[in-house]
Amino acid sequence: MAETHVLFVEDDDVIREATQLALERVGFTVTAMPDGLRGLEAFRADRPDIALLDVMVPGLDGVSLCRRIRDESTVPVIMLSARADSIDVVLGLEAGADDYVTKPFDGAVLVARIRAVLRRFGHASGPGGQPGTSGGQAPGETDGVLVFGDVEIDREGMEVRRAGDQVGLTPTEMRLLLEFSSAPGTVLSRDRLLERVWDYGWGGDTRVVDVHVQRLRTKIGQDRIETVRGFGYKLRA
Repeated sequence: MAETHVLFVEDDDVIREATQLALERVGFTVTAMPDGLRGLEAFRADRPDIALLDVMVPGLDGVSLCRRIRDESTVPVIMLSARADSIDVVLGLEAGADDYVTKPFDGAVLVARIRAVLRRFGHASGPGGQPGTSGGQAPGETDGVLVFGDVEIDREGMEVRRAGDQVGLTPTEMRLLLEFSSAPGTVLSRDRLLERVWDYGWGGDTRVVDVHVQRLRTKIGQDRIETVRGFGYKLRA
């Protein structure tokens, strides 16, 4: 099996070298770059399996680099931020990042988060009890295609259409939509979505859920996913 190739963009020499060694020690292949412009060049040349981007890097900041990557690829992106309460976290997620880790971070935690992201990207419909794929045909489903208003979800082909036009979703957005479509009309808590979509075995920051829901709404319709204040979200059946 080929080793997982990680692109790591970090301008702090000590953090970059220590993290590269820690990732290589557990079997990852790492390309480490000190600035965003060289990071973009490396991404285009090497096509890594996952990108770790520090928010504050010179040349091309991490958020802008994430946008450039997302314009070209659905490769998973994890942002690294020095402040948990920073607006940079939200900006990174809105730019298309799939998760973030706050610095300083423990190497084992970073490895766990990378592996969690890779697991869900390798199995877009989810591990084990795959969202929306068990128990025969669901209501509103024909030949594996779920229909909610003008939104059609082809669970086998992993395609989504709205009013007949194909909708481009990242693997994380697809997993989120599949989770909603597995229980239409049912309120799903942010904690459940973190566990099922982000594969968190521990409590996480629910901002990652909120931002991804907002991104999904812009693609399938603002009124298709309803906020139930104090509880979570539900897909309008």
